[in-house]
This record gives sequence, structure tokens and C-alpha cells, in this order.
Amino acid sequence: MLMIYDSDAYAVLHFPLPATDDDAPSHARGGYEIVDKAGRREIFLEGALAERFRQGVEALVRDGARSSEVFDDYIESFGGLAQHPLVVH
Repeated sequence: MLMIYDSDAYAVLHFPLPATDDDAPSHARGGYEIVDKAGRREIFLEGALAERFRQGVEALVRDGARSSEVFDDYIESFGGLAQHPLVVH
């Protein structure tokens, strides 16, 4: 588990898993957990949705995005999928 983003609004953790197929890229397995701090909800993205999320973040970085507001707005676009309440143990 790797914390890849942390702002006042969101935290994003990457859960990498090794690829089982020698031809598969290393990011093809695993996923991302997005925590909406204000809404106290979380979502786990995997598969094609995780790949779309990764590509979107890479595009923001390529385009020169540096502010947390830009990344928070992008992450918020996945917010409708977050249905699980955040539970702290």
C-alpha cells in the first residue's frame, strides 16, 4: 500500500499487485482506494476503472497540473461511486 495523494479533501492509496502474466504491465493489477475526508466515504477502484483513474492523473501531470484543487476536482469526478461509509478501527 502506497499513499500517493493527500489533501484536506481526499487521500488516495495505491495497492499494487504483481502481474501474473509476463506480458501484463505492472499497473494492470491492484487498485486505488479513494477516501473522501469531508464526506467520510471511500471507494476502491480496480480493473478498467483503476486504469482510467491512473491515466487521468498522468494526463493532469503531463499538462502541468500542480495545485491540489485541480487534483481534488478530478478525484471528485469519481465521488458518485463512493457509497461505503468510512469506518475507522
